[in-house]
Amino acid sequence: MSPTISTPTSAPAPQQGVVQEKLPGVRHIIAVASGKGGVGKSTVSVNLALTLQHLGSRAALVDADILGPSIPVMLGVPRGQPPGVTPDGQAIPAERFGLKTISMGMLIGDDAPAILRGPMVVKYLRMFVSGVAWGKLDYLILDLPPGTGDTQLTLAQSIPLSGAVIVTTPQDVSLNVARRGLRMFEKVHVPILGIVENMSSFACPHCGQTTDIFRRGGGQRMSQELAVPFLGAIPLHADVVSSGDEGRPVVIGKPDSEVSHAYRAIAQQLVARLEATAQVALPPFIWNWETGEGNPAWREDAIRADGEVVPIGFIKRDPRTLSILWQDGRRDDLDVRDLRLACACAGCVEEMSGRKTLDPATVRPDVGPRVLSSVGNYALTVSFNDGHGSGIYSFELLRSLGQRSRAQATYNV
Repeated sequence: MSPTISTPTSAPAPQQGVVQEKLPGVRHIIAVASGKGGVGKSTVSVNLALTLQHLGSRAALVDADILGPSIPVMLGVPRGQPPGVTPDGQAIPAERFGLKTISMGMLIGDDAPAILRGPMVVKYLRMFVSGVAWGKLDYLILDLPPGTGDTQLTLAQSIPLSGAVIVTTPQDVSLNVARRGLRMFEKVHVPILGIVENMSSFACPHCGQTTDIFRRGGGQRMSQELAVPFLGAIPLHADVVSSGDEGRPVVIGKPDSEVSHAYRAIAQQLVARLEATAQVALPPFIWNWETGEGNPAWREDAIRADGEVVPIGFIKRDPRTLSILWQDGRRDDLDVRDLRLACACAGCVEEMSGRKTLDPATVRPDVGPRVLSSVGNYALTVSFNDGHGSGIYSFELLRSLGQRSRAQATYNV
């Protein structure tokens, strides 16, 4: 069945320079991810979103697994019934137990496969996030497909995520893959809000004896080793499976169960972690260099001795200097022409060899920025007054340029 909302019909343009503004009315966007399938990530996503709502927050859920949607079944949302559309062209999400949701499963029937190439998957994902009439939300939960592929990377780089929750089971094979998923988010500077250990132990409903089917405590050990928060463990119980299959999640059907109490504790920890992270992160910005409109924050109050290599402030020190304040307290002053010369886009650097193809002699002395924009949680993109605007400057690159500038200044002295 063909969807009635605006359906992507062509491959997207290259991602260079794309900036995703924060969704209007949405306070936090949270990715729930796993390195591999079969760890109960979607079950965690559904029950976590409902629990946040029960705690008094406004929550919604995006089934970001475009090729393997499962949220409609878990929530009891009819499949193959495309959503309505608002007058301004936004999709109207389905609602179940007061929770708003959108899924590819609403656009296709039970037996119809979603046969899509990578670029189309990404376009549907963007449509599900920014093309839906969510209204005012405290939390928008994104249930990602398993792995660390193009969908996960594009989402992390183009949507202003507040952070990611990593779901794993206790056994080593799951933990090893979960580490890779966690490292991917760290690479693009998406805060890790914590690790959830699912299927931690099994309590027999007849005798009450507890069995560690997948071992136990692996998620907590991993969180200690990687110095990220451990949000909690969820036991394996038959009610979780039957509730999901019946379209009535366990926190709805069995609100006083051990599993539901575990979700409540995890949700409370997640909220506390988000509040702590929000005090440091810079909001997305589009900054006009000449007029100062959209000038980003300068957060000296967020400096920490153990701070990470993430910027907490940008400022125009003078017409030729961009100043960057880092969370560890370091301040770098970058000449804007040096910024132009350091562009690593395909037009300035040979992709295969990494050899610079940009001739400095062709870059005019008075080159400068027109607009600087944040890209996800990991980079800037800069539009220059010489017409160049395809480069993405990762935080690592900006940090290294600052180090180079410092070394040059020391040498000149």
